[in-house]
Amino acid sequence: MRAYFDHNATTPVAASVVEAMVPVLGGVFGNASSIHGYGQEARQLLEEARRRVASFLRTKAEEVVFTSGGTEANNLALFGVLRGPKDHFVTTAIEHPAVLNVVEELRAIGHEVTIVPVGGDGVVDVDDVRRALRPTTRLVSLMAVNNEIGTVQPVNEIAKVCREAGVLMHCDAVQAPGRVAMDFDVDLLSLSGHKLNGPKGVGVLRVRKGVPLRKRTYGGHHERDRRPGTENVAGAVGLGVACEKVTMMQGDLRDRLESALLGRVADCYVNGDAARRAPNVSNLRFLGVEGESLVIALDLKGFAVSSGSACSSGSVEPSHVLIALGLSALDARSAIRFSLGASNTVEEVDGLVEAVVESVQRLRKLSPAYA
Repeated sequence: MRAYFDHNATTPVAASVVEAMVPVLGGVFGNASSIHGYGQEARQLLEEARRRVASFLRTKAEEVVFTSGGTEANNLALFGVLRGPKDHFVTTAIEHPAVLNVVEELRAIGHEVTIVPVGGDGVVDVDDVRRALRPTTRLVSLMAVNNEIGTVQPVNEIAKVCREAGVLMHCDAVQAPGRVAMDFDVDLLSLSGHKLNGPKGVGVLRVRKGVPLRKRTYGGHHERDRRPGTENVAGAVGLGVACEKVTMMQGDLRDRLESALLGRVADCYVNGDAARRAPNVSNLRFLGVEGESLVIALDLKGFAVSSGSACSSGSVEPSHVLIALGLSALDARSAIRFSLGASNTVEEVDGLVEAVVESVQRLRKLSPAYA
């Protein structure tokens, strides 16, 4: 059996998305900025895709800016809004590297940054964000759903605090589609195609009308002068179709997997809040087991899982998210993320359970850290 349980890293491209993209890749080669017929054919497809994405995000088409993905969207939001050398920026300790790795650059160019901690449940406290605000605070950035542990954050509650203080708010909603309702009342919002069964290489920054956004790259006047560069029309078309096909995931398979492992494997624990989580994510730590070794063991048995963020793969450091929860480095390195998708089946989940039980038992016998 081969089965994929790493949907938070990337998702398979839906057949309907491929079907929509292939004719564009093969026959609609015009530049969407050209005024002749070839260009206008591409422009029509691009704008139809923009309307589809806007409908999914419950916003207006003119507020949708196509990017190369979630990372660029996050960078554009942060660097595009923070302007003055003393602008204060607030984010949290469990954000994606596409936000946290921007922090050092922000500090280097003179911005003040506050990183709000989280408790052991992995959920940001609204009052902690409120206390972090200053008269000079210009932007708060908060993810909707944590990519490693799946905790759902109080985005709209914090957005209300920001509005009352006259502070702009950005939401990294890359992991939100199909997990939670897309009803975020924020000023800027990031989305990535390959996280919702769309293509890689395309994303969106939703920019609320009236939000001053300075472009970060220079060239033409594409995307209403907010993101220059010839648009990826085929990618946009694919993303638009993917947005229309998103369905809400249920937690029954995740719960089946989790309850079986907690019941059959000793010294196995859930990381993050047990209830306030996306329905497809289970992050478990298996004491005495090196997470990377378990990932390899499961891959050899045909099951793809992860030990954390794909964007941090290869790092020798333990997960910053798990460390923020208060875990030791040793415990953090014993964690595995199982992230399910719509295509997973009961048979795959049961097969994964057997593979995990067998692999953990074998690895613990070899581990000097487990008595």
